[in-house]
Amino acid sequence: MSIAESTTTTTWTIDPAHTAVEFSLKHLMISTVRGRFGDVSGTIVLDEANPEASTVTAEIDVTSIDTRQEQRDAHLRSADFFDAEKYPVLTFNSTRVESLGGGRYKVVGDLTIRGVTREVVLQATDEGRGGDPWGGRRAAFSATTSIDRSDFGLTWNQALETGGVLVGNEIRISLEVQAVQQV
Repeated sequence: MSIAESTTTTTWTIDPAHTAVEFSLKHLMISTVRGRFGDVSGTIVLDEANPEASTVTAEIDVTSIDTRQEQRDAHLRSADFFDAEKYPVLTFNSTRVESLGGGRYKVVGDLTIRGVTREVVLQATDEGRGGDPWGGRRAAFSATTSIDRSDFGLTWNQALETGGVLVGNEIRISLEVQAVQQV
């Protein structure tokens, strides 16, 4: 039986108003700068009987980046970093899901930034299901991963007089996702 034919399969649409895509990285090699993307969309297909058959797809609008500093956000949208004019969307497409037990999963997939695709591994947790006040069903998930920004062509940097660089390469990513079940 295929995923589409399974009676235990449900489809969920990511709710951008209740989803947080956040990142952090080192600045000046000593402090941590945090930011988020406000515009995310996607679909989660869950197979409760066979979690390994589940899939996740997501898109993030690069122009929705917010680090609470407009000049920095404009620089991040520029060709020095995301090149939002040429590459307006980041995408994630899962290639496999591995159950780790206890509602924990390893979600492996292809992340595309600036037209460069690399495999990433999300450590994910199923946070549960519940009804909403409008008669719908909601599901929540959290996930974390780290990437090296240079792997995706995000190589702009500036050397510091004291040694080191202005912007760290390791990007820590944290996701809090709420999704609405489709009927």
